[in-house]
Order: sequence, then structure tokens, then C-alpha cells
Amino acid sequence: MKKSIWMASVFALSLTASACAEEPAETADASAETADSNAEAIVSGATSSAANAAVQETVEEPEIADGGGMDQAEYFFPDEAWRAIDQENALYINTEHGMIVVELAPEFAPIHVERMTTLARQNFYDYLVWHRVLDGFVAQGGGSRANPAHSTDLPDIPAEFTIRRSPDMQISELQPRMVNPRQDTRMAPSGFWNSFPAATEPVAQSGITADGRVTSWLLHCTGAASMARTSDPNSAGSQFYITRGDAEHLNTQYTVWGRVRHGMDAVNQIAIGTMGQDLGFSPDSIISMRVGSDLPEDERLNIEVVDTNSAAFADYLETLRNADGMLPDVCAIPVHTRISE
Repeated sequence: MKKSIWMASVFALSLTASACAEEPAETADASAETADSNAEAIVSGATSSAANAAVQETVEEPEIADGGGMDQAEYFFPDEAWRAIDQENALYINTEHGMIVVELAPEFAPIHVERMTTLARQNFYDYLVWHRVLDGFVAQGGGSRANPAHSTDLPDIPAEFTIRRSPDMQISELQPRMVNPRQDTRMAPSGFWNSFPAATEPVAQSGITADGRVTSWLLHCTGAASMARTSDPNSAGSQFYITRGDAEHLNTQYTVWGRVRHGMDAVNQIAIGTMGQDLGFSPDSIISMRVGSDLPEDERLNIEVVDTNSAAFADYLETLRNADGMLPDVCAIPVHTRISE
């Protein structure tokens, strides 16, 4: 069997300990005061196109992970360390730059996953556009050329920023990480769940909680697929985004429902600009979006990802430690994928 191997890499965030501070989620505002504050937000089609275009942040351009084509250092993983992506939990987003395949995470965001698969099966996204693309931040899609605020007629869906998980749903606790540098500066363990970067309250706390569970969430590392919304946390509809850089200030404030497993290079080639703000901007299109299990077998990709709960992955982590025994930030730890032909 011929196999091509990639690593879906994501990159580091700096962490510092500080006191707890929780604030309401920031949303786009057309005022100069908001723009000057460098506060980025992801707004949904329920807001005006002017608001949708208003807020940007000056960021250093990161080295963006390719997820399918960049030269990467090789590491051998035995066959038993790989798991196949369930085609029922795979979204195929066809673009002018190639196919993007997102693995869904219904365990963390069942309502959002159901919405995305429902809309894909309605062909809702076909020929809509990537209407707001900020380099080093996000590619936001679901608007139309005539109306960047285009949205579904389906009811808004509630926030699924975090879950309450039992100890048998394993998240590795590799390193402490700030929950959110703008909204909640407490530290929490971070690691991986099922090859998704994640963070959690310490699982040891489940022994003293009333429900025997702890709060956990998926991280906005490069390649996260998440849902746009307004200032109302329960206002997600149909607009979504894929992160083109690490966006830790979105953690626990927006719902992550999936992760790019193939085609991050296509995400990075989507035309940069914002409809309604950048004169002359010609947005790229979402040619189609389909659920993997609905495609003919010869159009599916046999994508496998390294199981981050495997002994082989634990051995791999040991090769990444520096002279002081420290691991890279969880967003900078490559998780390999491969396609079997």
C-alpha cells in the first residue's frame, strides 16, 4: 500500500501566570476606538457587513503549517499508532486552491457539527465565498458576493465553548497554558484529545466536583475550524472560520467544531481581504462542501492521523523535549497525518 505522509503542525503561544479575569467576549465594532484597541473578533452573518469588516489586529506573520505539502522532518510511527478518520465526521471543502478536509469533533460540539453537516447536505455553502480573510488569523467563509452577512434561515444555535467531561474521556496534561489571555488568565493543563489540541481543568478535580466531571475545551491552534457569532454567545448560524495562525484569545469564547487534517496549504492560499472594507477585493469561492460519507468511495481520501494516546506518540514527544526537558507549546507539536492510496 502506497502512503503519503504529512504533519499538520501548529505553532506556539507564550504563557504567563496571572490572576483570574473574565470579561464578555469581544465582537466587531465599527468605531475607531475599538479598532485602535487591536481587539479581533469573529462576527456572524447576523451583523452588518460594516461590522463584519471593522476590526483587525496587527500581528506578526507566523510560519503557517501546511498540513499537506511542506517539507517536514520524518518520524516513523508503526501502523498501530495510526487511526483512520471516520468519513461521517469529515467535511470536504472544495476550493479554487484544492481540497480541504476537516475532521469533526461531535464529542465537543455536537450541535455545531450537526449544523455544519446539515448545511453541507443542503448544498448551502456551494459557491459562497471566503468573505473575510486575515493573514495570520482566519479565513472566514459563508458570505455571498452580494451580501457578506448572508446566513441560514435556521434558528441560531447555542454556544458549545466548553464541555463537562468524565475521566474516561482522556485529555493528556502535558503543560500548563493560559485559558485565554484576554478573558481568563488562569492556567490550565493542555495536551491532546484524540489528536486535537485541547485544554482542561485537571482531571484530578473530578473527584471533588458535584458531577464527577471537569471543564474541557478545544484550542484555537492553526487549523482549527470554528463558528462565527455576534456579541450574543448563542447566536451561531452558518458562518464559520478556519484559523490561519494561533488565536489563543478566541479560546473558550468561540466554538471549535473541527480541525483541518488535509489541505492547510489550500487554506493559506485563500485570497486575503474583507468584503465591504477592502476596495477591489475579489473573494475566493467555496466551490462545494460535502460530508465524506456522502461522497462516492473513489472521491474520498483515506486520511489517517497519529493517535495521540498511543505509546508511539508518547515516545515521539520525548524526542521533542529541549535540554531542560520542556516540550514545545501544544500548538507547536506536529501531529502527523497520512493518506493511504
